[in-house]
Amino acid sequence: MTGMLDGKSALITGAGSGIGRAAALAFVREGAWVAAADRNLDAAKATVAAIEAMGGEAVAIACDVTDDAQVAAMVAAAVNAFGGLDCAFNNAGVAPYQLNSAGVLTADLEEASWLGLIDINLHGVWRCLRHEVVQMRKQGGGAVVNTASILGLIGSGGAAAYVASKHAVVGLTKAAAIDHAPENIRVNAVCPGYIETPMTEETVRRRGEALMARVPMARMGRPEEIAEAVVWMCSDRAGFVTGSCWQVDGGYTAR
Repeated sequence: MTGMLDGKSALITGAGSGIGRAAALAFVREGAWVAAADRNLDAAKATVAAIEAMGGEAVAIACDVTDDAQVAAMVAAAVNAFGGLDCAFNNAGVAPYQLNSAGVLTADLEEASWLGLIDINLHGVWRCLRHEVVQMRKQGGGAVVNTASILGLIGSGGAAAYVASKHAVVGLTKAAAIDHAPENIRVNAVCPGYIETPMTEETVRRRGEALMARVPMARMGRPEEIAEAVVWMCSDRAGFVTGSCWQVDGGYTAR
């Protein structure tokens, strides 16, 4: 029995932990070769070690998505390693608390916090998408998935920069899907709810009980549950799916 991604090459950003690492392992399970990129090279190497332990093939790449030259080099390294680029998962991002904006009212945000979060969560996705699509054009097609969020679909207090960045990723995904559909390049987004990752630990510590009260399934999601959606969207089984933003949130946005 073959995997959904047999013979395909994939690039994953933010692959050093959480959803990115789970996706890397799922892609390999389904037959892909993976370029695991992260600004923390040691974390990317740990993901590669886990892939190799399961018999897969992967390379680790250091990349800061706020630096366009590094993004271009990352895509080139992935292509050099595997001869092309069939799938990309633009997953690198930051949470509000990492840039001192958690719980801060919109008018009280420091400009540095706003710009820093937007640069990673939005501009970083655009930088990756741009270079990936240029490569996919040369090959006659490909599939891209961007990490948005349920907060790309709804609002939330005390998180203006994050909410704005993720709404923008949803819009970018839809626009890019329309632009590049004639080139056989599909662009979709995944919108995770509250998932058990290092990035959400601080949020859960502060207000986890209140958040879980709003989730119909009454639990946190697992990184592997996001990975499954991403694998499918990158596979040929999703051949008529583009411009979609898939909630994987335990029913949070259904209320």
